[in-house]
Amino acid sequence: MKTETVVQRTDNVWHALPPADVIARLGSDERFGLTTAEAEQRLKRYGPNEITAKRGKSPLVRFLLQFHNPLLYILLIASVVTFVLKDIVDAAIIFGVVLVNVILGYIQESRAEKAIEALTRTMTMEATVVRDRKTFRIPAASLVPGDLVLLQSGDKVPADMRLIRTRDLQIAEAALTGESVAVQKDADVQLAPDTLLAERRNMAYASTLVTYGQATGIVVAIGDNTEVGRISQLIATATELDTPLTRKIAQFSQVVLYAILALAALIFIIEVARGASLVDTLTAAIALAVAMIPEGLPAALTVTLAIGVSRMARRRAIIRKLPAVEALGSTTVICSDKTGTLTQNQMTTQQISAGGVCYDVTGVGYAPSGQIVATGDAPAQNVALTECLMAGLLCNDSALVEKDGRWHAQGDPTEVALIVAARKANLTAPLPRLDTIPFESQHQYMATLHALDSTRRIYVKGAVEVLLERCANMLDASGNTVALNAEKIHRDVDAMALRGLRVLAFARKDTRAEKLHTMTLHRV
Repeated sequence: MKTETVVQRTDNVWHALPPADVIARLGSDERFGLTTAEAEQRLKRYGPNEITAKRGKSPLVRFLLQFHNPLLYILLIASVVTFVLKDIVDAAIIFGVVLVNVILGYIQESRAEKAIEALTRTMTMEATVVRDRKTFRIPAASLVPGDLVLLQSGDKVPADMRLIRTRDLQIAEAALTGESVAVQKDADVQLAPDTLLAERRNMAYASTLVTYGQATGIVVAIGDNTEVGRISQLIATATELDTPLTRKIAQFSQVVLYAILALAALIFIIEVARGASLVDTLTAAIALAVAMIPEGLPAALTVTLAIGVSRMARRRAIIRKLPAVEALGSTTVICSDKTGTLTQNQMTTQQISAGGVCYDVTGVGYAPSGQIVATGDAPAQNVALTECLMAGLLCNDSALVEKDGRWHAQGDPTEVALIVAARKANLTAPLPRLDTIPFESQHQYMATLHALDSTRRIYVKGAVEVLLERCANMLDASGNTVALNAEKIHRDVDAMALRGLRVLAFARKDTRAEKLHTMTLHRV
């Protein structure tokens, strides 16, 4: 393999180049990828595939910044003057109030910093890469430009890549574009250089999620040179703005400061004019100034905000700065350009028609909690319903996993909804998969082959009209095979469509293993 000079392009034109040109420019190979030696050299040259974190402040600096408060300035000055006048007890009390406020703020900010660091550590990824004509699983941080990466459903894209081969690939790019609907990718599509990021169908970008299909891509950018890295750098250079609360406190503190100084000066001048002792007059003026300072206000504000932060933490929201709680609480209007960005991007099975009986499915989200309830009279056990749920469970490329008491989807939301519905009926997947026909838009169905003792069973899911063309019979509630009632099925489909539901059909076919050479779906 001939190795050429590799340059991480920052002008974002990889999408305008054909795969062969991209591979040539990166000095890679579309089948065998890089050699291990070349990958190590490039890792030394370009560094790890990591986004440079914004350099944080040292603990000492963060502690000293807690004193940056106009009210605390007044209290500190009063404490120093009181100490100079040898009133040590009062000086210690005033300084103690200041110290309590500072410690509370520092502890809360440190907790937020640690929580963010913990999230960063848990976000480590792995990538499937081809090197030395072999496939490896390596940390995503070890990827270099020119690496050949394999993607499949459920993977998180580890770097910016130019796709060179795709098979029904769909990627959710909400992290970059805000669009909740997965994007259909095509490695062979030709794009203009000025194509917008959201329309680059031959590219896969770091931090996005593969929801369906498979692909092979070649890494064109890593770390800070990725699109998400560029966003990170923009965020790092953003100016920190004052919250409504900090602005109000600053204005209030200025008014209080000027009023206190004016009154203290007036008292001092009057007493000196009356012939009072200069030291006694100064002491009285300082005592008056300290008495007028609302030293309990910073402590009360800090405690109140800390309670708000704790409540947000219980809802899994990390607040880094205490005043941010008030800013969130004062928000009255949220403006968004589309409703899709505000949804959870979760699908839920709502209704099932099987064996001539309609069922409603309760529960929302991915937690398998809910029931499947008949809308009318139904037998105690509906074999057609069980087979329908089993088809949705087995003819499926996605997964549902539980982590820390929460359920997470891996793959397409629609397929995960089918798994959740089967879990609500306490079904598991006992049949091992032998082969599969992945979903393709031109066919509009997916099929899987499973081992069943001495026979083989095919499960199919897809568009209703496509499966009806391939089916001659249907199961009734007792499990008997009866003639297909297409009219009844169409009525049920129309009723579901009127409710705004997305409708899928399921079918199965049993065949003997010795007669099965290839999976064909002419008549199920």
